[in-house]
Amino acid sequence: MRRVAEMNNRIALILGDITEMKVDAIVNAANSSLLGGGGVDGAIHQRAGPKLLEECRLLGGCPTGEARITKAYALPCKYVIHTVGPIWTGGKHGEDQLLRNCYRNSLQLAAKHDVKTIAFPSISTGAYRFPIERAARIAINTTSECLTNMNEIEVVIFVSFSQTDYEVYARERKLEGRIYRSSYGVDYASEGMDNSKFLLSSFLKVLVI
Repeated sequence: MRRVAEMNNRIALILGDITEMKVDAIVNAANSSLLGGGGVDGAIHQRAGPKLLEECRLLGGCPTGEARITKAYALPCKYVIHTVGPIWTGGKHGEDQLLRNCYRNSLQLAAKHDVKTIAFPSISTGAYRFPIERAARIAINTTSECLTNMNEIEVVIFVSFSQTDYEVYARERKLEGRIYRSSYGVDYASEGMDNSKFLLSSFLKVLVI
């Protein structure tokens, strides 16, 4: 069962499959060639179809920490934003800053293309071995900082494929409050639903059907 947790009125956490997200843009944890790979990258390319690879070939790759945008083709979103996360080598080679750049550059690129809703995977925490707790903290903090001065983007969703990752992100945000079962078959967490949170919850319920 998919679970949805509100972090605030613009950031949410979902346990689910990012290739099913009905948002304006999803972020691909790509490699520097942008030509597909394993994990999230492979799943996005498979769902999007061969035209995504054709467009990616024209981009000439992407350096670590930067981002590129393409159409989404057969995916249910409008765009795919490809960003290349750092490979973890112990934390003394600028990995933290490079990961921050992934989130910051992806959000800035999204805003330039009038993206209102965007979904992120957990970047670099798979084959690139970035510690999940550290990565989740960077993801949440960097996104929160960016949204402070970025009114174009209305909703940012962190999509966790595994229950373990979902729980790590939830702990990092210190989510509190009760878990409510909605009539749409998803769960969402809230501590006092004001109007803005109610709107976000309604959006998310529709989003993950």
